[in-house]
Amino acid sequence: MATLLHIDASARPGRSGIDPHGSHSRRLSAHFVAWWQKTRPGDRIVYRDVGQHPPSPVTGEWIHAAFTQPAQREPWMHEVLAESDALVDELLTADVIVAGVPMYNFGVPAGFKAYIDNIVRVGRTFGFDRSRQGLPYWPMLTEMHKRLVVLSSRGDYGYEPCERMAQANHVEPHIRTVFGYLGITDVHGIAVEYDEFGDERLQASLAQAEQDIDALVEELAESLEPLAC
Repeated sequence: MATLLHIDASARPGRSGIDPHGSHSRRLSAHFVAWWQKTRPGDRIVYRDVGQHPPSPVTGEWIHAAFTQPAQREPWMHEVLAESDALVDELLTADVIVAGVPMYNFGVPAGFKAYIDNIVRVGRTFGFDRSRQGLPYWPMLTEMHKRLVVLSSRGDYGYEPCERMAQANHVEPHIRTVFGYLGITDVHGIAVEYDEFGDERLQASLAQAEQDIDALVEELAESLEPLAC
């Protein structure tokens, strides 16, 4: 049995096609999970909504606690890090992470940035040693072979590499950089465009994204261990 971590980051609570003014990224992530459950019905699904329930932002106390050796932490430090520890634990147990992350002002939503800041943890997801030869940092999740799927939505169009707005896309490149730093390099991205136009191009983009998701689910499901009979 594999574990799939489903994350939504949109500020919109509903799904497009079902709810008025619903989120396209929530629609895509829900479509992915529904298809995954049909393909691998015995897998465990863990859900985290950082759009409606964003993690607490990093503070000076958080930094102090995180960079204190665990054995030397005071009780208040464990309290400050409790939410971060829970988020890291979810990430560590996940075989596949599917994240619905819309583009807000060319970057990720604040709730997802807070999520990132809480899971990038020294001693838990990356290592750091000033005395180490070469780079003092190293990823701690490399040998876990996790897969990350980023399902996004964009108001404009042309954000893929070499397209007209590629240089303004700070969603997928940012996520790939951060998760790669932790050791998660098997990353897949599918996005809906033309949201601000709301015409037939948006509908075509949605249809293509859902078709691509179906194919990706089959590809990833086959790459995992077979389900027990």
